[in-house]
Amino acid sequence: MTTSPTTLDPHQARARLHELTVIDVRTPGEYAGGHLPGALNIPLDQLDRALPDLRTAAQHGEVLVVCASGARSENACRMLAENGIHTATLAGGTGEWAARGHDLQRPEGGRKANWAMERQVRLTAGSVVVLGLALGEFLHPAFRLLSAGLAGGLVYSAVTNSCGMAALLARLPHNRPRKADLDATLTRLRNVG
Repeated sequence: MTTSPTTLDPHQARARLHELTVIDVRTPGEYAGGHLPGALNIPLDQLDRALPDLRTAAQHGEVLVVCASGARSENACRMLAENGIHTATLAGGTGEWAARGHDLQRPEGGRKANWAMERQVRLTAGSVVVLGLALGEFLHPAFRLLSAGLAGGLVYSAVTNSCGMAALLARLPHNRPRKADLDATLTRLRNVG
């Protein structure tokens, strides 16, 4: 049986930050751009690898899952609940956290921060639309179907609250965790409990 995750607003989360294990499920590039203080980065597509350690952490205290806006963290909470791990999610994600004036932590001397996934999706989608229209105008009208197909994909993304383009962009090298980074994060997670 799965249960709905608890939702904490940024004020509640900030007040309880010292007692929470915070897991940021964004890409490493997004995480480097700013994360909740003390958050551990385990990208959404790597959660399955961290299940045993997350299960242990949840037995020792509440786990708060965060992302940029709350959509990926809700997906992560559902996946974790299906594996018997009860978690909480941050309402509005790191975007709302920052909007409320709370500080974001950035790695010192770490790798350069990348654009947020939403910004990467907007750039890619806009570029594909412009390319489809330009090629349709100068080469062959059938290239306009590229723009139409992308528009349909964006509608589907909004209706299903998923994003295939974000999933593809997350696989790019600058958005992928290095094995050593994820291993170090899992070691830190084991030491939390």
